[in-house]
Amino acid sequence: MYLPKHFQEEDPDRIVELIDGHGFATLVTMQDGVPFATHLALLYDAAAGHYGTIYGHLAKGNPQAGALSEGSPALAIFHGPHAYVSPSWYATPGVPTWNYAVVHARGIARRIDAAEPLDAMLERLTAPYDTLVADPEGPLMPSEQRRKMLPAIFGFAIEVTELTGKFKLSQNRSVEDQQRVISRLGQSGDPQSEAVANLMLANLVCARR
Repeated sequence: MYLPKHFQEEDPDRIVELIDGHGFATLVTMQDGVPFATHLALLYDAAAGHYGTIYGHLAKGNPQAGALSEGSPALAIFHGPHAYVSPSWYATPGVPTWNYAVVHARGIARRIDAAEPLDAMLERLTAPYDTLVADPEGPLMPSEQRRKMLPAIFGFAIEVTELTGKFKLSQNRSVEDQQRVISRLGQSGDPQSEAVANLMLANLVCARR
């Protein structure tokens, strides 16, 4: 990832916050010399290892499972909020651009075979989402039936060896221009744009301290 110094996010708390808030990620490995990507929900445990550990699962039929089971390098990309920035918002001349926040997590994968840890990982992965939207009157899958379905999936863990945050938030523009962009995005009514505005505002607050 191209990472100019002024866009590099070095606050580990902000990096973890982005991962936790945007768990639907892109997992990239190499298949016969060609990049292969799967889009899936991932669970990040910051306390498991020096840089944390990522957990997830694939369908057994997914060819990416082969690369993950061999202990090959893997890259997980967590996509944060993003928004278009018009040069007409600046006080001084500029060019069209896109503001965004993203985290790249590189590491080495290992498979999770045993039924008990695989089932526990699935519970941790889905619980934060399901508790928000589950229908209390809807049918529940018996634990015994769920365990019978485990052979159809491939569980994995990726011990993170490198965690890189890129928060491209107009840091290369003047404070006045940043404030103008924050104002425009904050008034857009678009949740993604408003989230970018909040990240930009946090940057300015930290810079003043």
